[in-house]
Amino acid sequence: MKNQPTLCGLLQSFFTDRLVGQRNASPHTIASYRDTFRLLLEFGQRRLRKLPTTLGFEDLDAPFIGRFLDHLEKDRANTPRSRNIRLAAIHSFFKYVALQEPSLGAVAQRVLAVPCKRHKTKPIDFLTRPEMDALLAAPDPSTRMGRRDRTLLLVALQTGLRASELIGLRCQDVNFGTGAHVRCTGKGRKQRCTPLRKDAIAALRAWMRERDGQPSEALFPNARGQPLSHDGLAYLLAKHVATARLGCATLVKKRVTPHVLRHSLAMDLLQHGVDRSVIALWLGHETTETIHVYFHANLEIKEQALSKTGPLNGRIGRYRPSDKLLAFLQGL
Repeated sequence: MKNQPTLCGLLQSFFTDRLVGQRNASPHTIASYRDTFRLLLEFGQRRLRKLPTTLGFEDLDAPFIGRFLDHLEKDRANTPRSRNIRLAAIHSFFKYVALQEPSLGAVAQRVLAVPCKRHKTKPIDFLTRPEMDALLAAPDPSTRMGRRDRTLLLVALQTGLRASELIGLRCQDVNFGTGAHVRCTGKGRKQRCTPLRKDAIAALRAWMRERDGQPSEALFPNARGQPLSHDGLAYLLAKHVATARLGCATLVKKRVTPHVLRHSLAMDLLQHGVDRSVIALWLGHETTETIHVYFHANLEIKEQALSKTGPLNGRIGRYRPSDKLLAFLQGL
């Protein structure tokens, strides 16, 4: 007789067989799903007074999942977007449960019916050129960490790499030959090369001489020589933003994160007339539709479009040449 499936067993096989064996999911996906179920099991342990290994599917029903999602928003101050990411991981697991154990199909269907939460979207944050200059001037060039941080910020603002791509760079990923560039493995395991300007090349050359690392070692290590963590990157950025605010008043009200540096590069390219397909390719996006958020956030582009129109109650002028030769040419 077949043993009754347990939550513990199916959850383990979901990670080992489904995510790793069948889907070959990226480490980032596995880490995100892991954190979701760690939070869910800890919530169940506190609310139901049960050890995670003793929890069953009858405990993790749709009402309980709803209470967990409310807990994320109210107690952990997660945004609806973060809530939906956690729910997507739970949905993925219960789809697997329904396929593996048809007897649990009814439970799975009720959980799968829990909807994602709609949320407001707001214009993205980005830095202007003066704000970028103030940020790059913040690190202390007389210290090793200051030189590292300035080079890191310069590369981030010129390449638009994601935080994970930036801290994942190795010394061997920098190419100073013809068409100098950095090579990274981005979202979806896509590899791409991003060109560098002369100032970034000079900064990287100087830093790599000082860094003197092996090709496989981190390009921007922490004080212990290990790759920077996401928290380490956020910390150093916050430190230099605080310094930059002393000389740049417009930074005071801006929330600057590593991803804002990526947005800043995209907006700078857009304002200089770079085609949106090139921007999408540069940033490693699947389609050009993702670039639309930059059009919504760029007030200068909207003002340029508005300047090409006339007032609603005004008369449309007619071109009248001021010279006989111009009149002749116009009449051809």
